[in-house]
Amino acid sequence: MKPYICDACPRMCHAMRGEVGEGFCRMGAEPVLARAALHFDEEPVISGERGSGAVFFSGCALRCRFCQNYPISHDGFGQKVSVERLREIYYELIGQGANNINLVNPTHFTEAILESLEGGLPVPVVWNTGGYERVETLQRLEGKVQVYLPDLKYIRRDSARKYSAAKNYFDFAGPALKEMLRQTGPVVLDDEGLIKSGVIVRHLILPGCAEESMEILDWIADNLPGAWVSLMAQYLPFGNVKGLDELERRVTQEEYDLVVDHLMDLGLEDGFVQELSSSDEKYIPAFDLTGVNT
Repeated sequence: MKPYICDACPRMCHAMRGEVGEGFCRMGAEPVLARAALHFDEEPVISGERGSGAVFFSGCALRCRFCQNYPISHDGFGQKVSVERLREIYYELIGQGANNINLVNPTHFTEAILESLEGGLPVPVVWNTGGYERVETLQRLEGKVQVYLPDLKYIRRDSARKYSAAKNYFDFAGPALKEMLRQTGPVVLDDEGLIKSGVIVRHLILPGCAEESMEILDWIADNLPGAWVSLMAQYLPFGNVKGLDELERRVTQEEYDLVVDHLMDLGLEDGFVQELSSSDEKYIPAFDLTGVNT
């Protein structure tokens, strides 16, 4: 790819993306991948029985202290591939039976991904994101992405600053999720019960943050009619949480029950609720360049 000036994410670094990684994400123009394989631990409508074709991109626009993908999001582990190779990977995963192509943390490689999706794919494309997005970037994806799978991590500025170094997180995430829903409309499933189009909003319950989780669910109920909710309980003291006492433990049963009960009280019945037992390292993929090399 030719070098270009990048303002894809809300950091708006205006960095020159070329051979050398620049900007907040510290990535160059060509995609860097850590894994590309069938993934069976997404929501049932995404993974199904055949698996989701998950492509994990390295680098990130956030600095989540608790990130379970820390080696690739923070440390940048991965291998650079061409746009042509990226498209080949899509078709290799489809050939293995993938229900969809699941682009995990893709935002900072928007330019390369748009090029890789020229002409479309025979399966839905899932934009699996931390939710920290610019509406202007999302508008460029319209018609190329059928399913949005964003996190909605925070609604409070203090939490976003403290845990992800992005105090303006919700300022961008709120409008971004509305734009996603505008593009797709309500969730649509196929005859096999797999998602064809729509938005599924993920929210990870953090220890000590049950009240904020309930505020987030309130906002979803008021602002995203037709979107599904995936309430996640898989938090582990992972990444770099040293010195953050509240994050050095797991979510308690009391915190979990409080948030789940609030979800039910709001009538957010379309979606999924993870069991508290999902807080286990076995669900973290191996970032070992599987499927990346030819």
